[in-house]
Amino acid sequence: MKNLLHFIVRFHFTILFIVFEIFCLLLLVNYNNYQKSQFLNSSNAISGGIYQKVSSVTDYLSLARTNEELNRENVRLRNLLKSSYSLSADSSFTFTDTLYKQQYIYRTAKIINNSVNKQLNYITLNKGKVHGIEREMAVVTDNGVVGVVKSVSENFSSVISLLNNRLRVSAKLKGNNYHGSLTWDGVDYRKALLKDIPFHVNIAKGDTIVTSGFSAIFPEGVQLGVVDEVLSSSGSNFQDVKVLLSNDFKSISYVKVVGDLMKEERLQLEEEAEE
Repeated sequence: MKNLLHFIVRFHFTILFIVFEIFCLLLLVNYNNYQKSQFLNSSNAISGGIYQKVSSVTDYLSLARTNEELNRENVRLRNLLKSSYSLSADSSFTFTDTLYKQQYIYRTAKIINNSVNKQLNYITLNKGKVHGIEREMAVVTDNGVVGVVKSVSENFSSVISLLNNRLRVSAKLKGNNYHGSLTWDGVDYRKALLKDIPFHVNIAKGDTIVTSGFSAIFPEGVQLGVVDEVLSSSGSNFQDVKVLLSNDFKSISYVKVVGDLMKEERLQLEEEAEE
């Protein structure tokens, strides 16, 4: 209190000057229409700018929630797509049945841990058994393949990343359906290697590589990347292809876990055929 009084005594002329200036300004604004309109316009511009900055900060802080909501909506719509259904061979159903049966179901999840700088990279998701996640489910984004669920706990799941040289994905050239095996060579997190493409097949830079659908994990046609370089292999009937991956594994946050509702039926039939 003593310091405050000392400050007032020391600067009382300055304080009185500021008070009179404010008083005069108020009189000028209140009793002159032009000055009043100019003042209101200026104050609106200033307050509007402040509100815009606050809104920008608020929007930024809510991006995570917005992204999650968009991802859930995307999953809901994907579950309704025709590609999530398979055409039934029997078209003689009564009107109470449907011509299509759902084959794939999509569930949203968030990445809570991710590595890209190892030979054996793994991803951790915030969803587990209680959310319907099971082992050997495909993990994808709208851009393409992410990996395969390896192990599951009640509330979390571990995913073998596509950037893991133990994971091999059956892939094909979108234009001509020639298929091979895609795996990461452990060199560049942006690129993978597609092997076992017949030597006579014409491949051009930029050709799209997608999943073949031969496995019981990934749906057919999920993008993997595009051809970046065709590697020559002398004395072989096959050629290797460098693929620029469609997913940037350093920036992905939300994924979709794909469940095949007809997987068990397919695997059981294939096992019986091999016996």
